[in-house]
Amino acid sequence: MPLHERSESVYAEVLARNPGEEEFHQAVREVLESIGPVLGKHPRYTDAKIVARLCEPERQIIFRIPWEDDRGEIHINRGFRVEFNSTLGPYKGGLRFHPSVRLGTVKFLGFEQIFKNALTGLPIGGGKGGADFDPKGRSDREVMRFCQSFMTELHRHIGEYTDVPAGDVGVGGREIGYLFGQYKRITNRYESGVLTGKGLTYGGAQVRAEATGYGCVFFVQEMLLARGDSLEGKTVTVSGSGNVAIYAIEKAHQLGARVVGCSDSGGYVHDEKGIDVALLKEIKEERRERLDVYADTVRHARFVPGRQVWDIPSQVALPCATQNEITGKEAALLLENGCVAVGEGANMPTTPEGIRIFQDAGIAYGPGKAANAGGVATSALEMQQNASRDSWSFDYSERRLQEIMRGIHTSCAETADEYGMPGNYVAGANIAAYTKVADAMLSLGLI
Repeated sequence: MPLHERSESVYAEVLARNPGEEEFHQAVREVLESIGPVLGKHPRYTDAKIVARLCEPERQIIFRIPWEDDRGEIHINRGFRVEFNSTLGPYKGGLRFHPSVRLGTVKFLGFEQIFKNALTGLPIGGGKGGADFDPKGRSDREVMRFCQSFMTELHRHIGEYTDVPAGDVGVGGREIGYLFGQYKRITNRYESGVLTGKGLTYGGAQVRAEATGYGCVFFVQEMLLARGDSLEGKTVTVSGSGNVAIYAIEKAHQLGARVVGCSDSGGYVHDEKGIDVALLKEIKEERRERLDVYADTVRHARFVPGRQVWDIPSQVALPCATQNEITGKEAALLLENGCVAVGEGANMPTTPEGIRIFQDAGIAYGPGKAANAGGVATSALEMQQNASRDSWSFDYSERRLQEIMRGIHTSCAETADEYGMPGNYVAGANIAAYTKVADAMLSLGLI
């Protein structure tokens, strides 16, 4: 899609100032393609160079992480924290530990986080961080030593009123515990609100582990309800088998759908009777084993190595693994297999070509910045509980999450209608979030 004339120079500058960061370029272009009508209608945003300011992080931090493994060998990793935009509140976004993490990855995730966080309606800005460290195959003590070294540097840049990290790929409850312990040790402060995704015994919130997956399914349900349909009786496929995927499967089952497949980096498992969530949790969260073990345990299930779960015919697809996993080829296959709705549990899992195919087909397509905002929304709720020294029940927290996701859907749908693009949740999400952040930036002056 061509860019609005007021956006072309901004995008050219983004390409020139951030060479080689293709994921960041992709994330920026998607937003710029959506907000053209806004820029034409409200020249004050262009006059204040809001878009150009949004595309430049307020702060980019890169640091060295030395640590020692169980054999006494020293390793050096690289850590990142991109504090992108704090107009609406303290920077908020996860930490990702994975060998693929580099500055461009963190910038794309942080840029998306600005808009995702704005859609929640909660007072949080956008940021992201991580390291090129792979926790897979490492002992608990090795992970602890890495996390302690990571936090030894990061602690000087974060705080409950400044920047509040959470978990992401490779960073779960174990890692958050080690990170929080080191922060407390260094600062001599029990500052619960400095990290979210904590364990329930030391300030964590109910539903935080489930929030991204549950929220994604809630959003898909709202999209279907808007079309006079629902998840009841639908067959579903989910990519991934980590935290987001597991709880997306769980909530889809609770709402009457049947999830028949999920995946990991080795391939996918097909269980036509419906994925056994309890077994999946045991394999992935407790035993930390590969997905083929599921098929070894469940006789009627089969594991298909080296393939994507989208091979399985389904009516609803929930990409919950990683960015750009659905290209035009996979998008066409999903439509051929009868898909009527896609909800992105991962960040930017569909390429621009795939998005165009979904939108041209007229299916319900929920982009990640809207559909997977439940995780960060519940993180903000955890911050509220920490600030008030309170603790909410699971049922109450889940109701809050569902209300927030319903509100995000309404905001996206109504904004798309207002700008003459009914049913276009990509445009609705980008425009609704952009105008909220832009108006706040105008109010704060040139900072």
